[in-house]
Amino acid sequence: MFDAALKDAQGRIGAHLADVIAAMGDGTIPQAMVYASNGGKRLRGFLVLEGARLHGVGPERAIWPASAIEALHAYSLVHDDLPCMDDDDLRRGQPTVHIRWDEATAVLVGDALQTLAFELVTRPEVGPGDRRSDLALSLAQASGAQGMVLGQALDIAAETADTPLTLDQITALQAGKTGALIVWSAEAGARLAGADTAHLRAYAQALGLAFQIADDILDVEGDADKAGKRLHKDAEAGKATFVSLLGLDGARARAAHLVDEACAALDPYGTEAETLRQAARFVIARDS
Repeated sequence: MFDAALKDAQGRIGAHLADVIAAMGDGTIPQAMVYASNGGKRLRGFLVLEGARLHGVGPERAIWPASAIEALHAYSLVHDDLPCMDDDDLRRGQPTVHIRWDEATAVLVGDALQTLAFELVTRPEVGPGDRRSDLALSLAQASGAQGMVLGQALDIAAETADTPLTLDQITALQAGKTGALIVWSAEAGARLAGADTAHLRAYAQALGLAFQIADDILDVEGDADKAGKRLHKDAEAGKATFVSLLGLDGARARAAHLVDEACAALDPYGTEAETLRQAARFVIARDS
C-alpha cells in the first residue's frame, strides 16, 4: 500500500514540477532547477497528498502544495551543499549543482526554487484565498528563521561550539532543520480542507525526529552508493548526534519509540491512515 502510494506520488510530483519549470524556458536556471529537483524520496510531497486524501481534498488541488514543498526542500539542499555550508560534491548520486555548474548558479537556482514554492501554494488552483494564504504563511514560518533556517543556523554554530550539544539541544535543532518542513507537509492536507491539524502535527513531530535519527544512523553505517551522498561527515567533524549520545542501539530504540508515537497519533483516522503508519515505519527502515 505505502510503496505504491509513494511511487505514485513521486511520479505525479516529478511530472508536475517538470511541467511548471518547463514553462519558464530552457535557460541555465530552469535546466538547473529541474536537475536539482529530480529524484529523492519525495516523502514530504507524499505527506501532503496523503493528508489531503484523508480530508477529502483531491489531488488536482493537493499537487500544488505537494510540488511546492519538494521545490523548497530542493532549494534547501542546493544551498546546504554549497562550500560555505556543508561543502558537498554529491547529492542523490550525482554532482551537486555548484559542481555541475558553479556557485553563483547554485545560489540563484536555490533562490528560484524557494520563490517557486510560494508561487505554487498561492496558485488559484489550490482553492479559496484564505486556504492559500494560510499555506503560504505557515510555509514561510516553517522554512524561515523560526523553522528550517533556525535549525541550520544552530547546526552551523554547533560546529565551532566549545562543548558538544546535549540531547535536548540536538532535538531542538533538528525540530527546525528537518522537522519543521515535515510537520508542514503533514498538516497541509488539513489546511487545504480548513480542518484541525492537531493529530497530523503530533504524527509529524514524532515522524520528523525519527527521520533525523535514522539519518544519523545511516551516516554511521550506511552505504554511500545507496545513500547517494558522502557519509560519516558528522563523526569526521566531531559533531554530537543522536548516535554519539545514545549509541546505535539506543538511537534505534528511540526511533522505534517515536514511530509508535506517530502511529498512535493517527488513531482518530482509523484504518484510513494506514498508509501514513506505513510511512512512519519506512523512515527508520530506509537505506537512503
